[in-house]
Amino acid sequence: MAAVFTDANFDQEVIKAEKLTVVDFWAPWCGPCLALGPTIDALAKEYDGKVNVGKVNVDENPQLSINYGITSIPAVLFIKGGQVVDKQVGAAPKGVFDKKIQQHL
Repeated sequence: MAAVFTDANFDQEVIKAEKLTVVDFWAPWCGPCLALGPTIDALAKEYDGKVNVGKVNVDENPQLSINYGITSIPAVLFIKGGQVVDKQVGAAPKGVFDKKIQQHL
């Protein structure tokens, strides 16, 4: 299951993480976000211990959306060493995410 990232834990869990972190910005009212949810959970399970995978609810954590310029969801950021190294805006097949993760491991 994907982790839950919030304004409160983002710095510790994502920015200071030594591993690549995949962050899904989503909202419960967003159809494509809900469709992407199982893919994000599958990535969390598949890469457990190698990659941090989590979700940010944009309604509950608006500051993170502002900080990262999120204007369209779902938006998935790939963060390593505190920096965004890649992103995917919109729902996509799992293979797209696998490829991006492999590029940054």
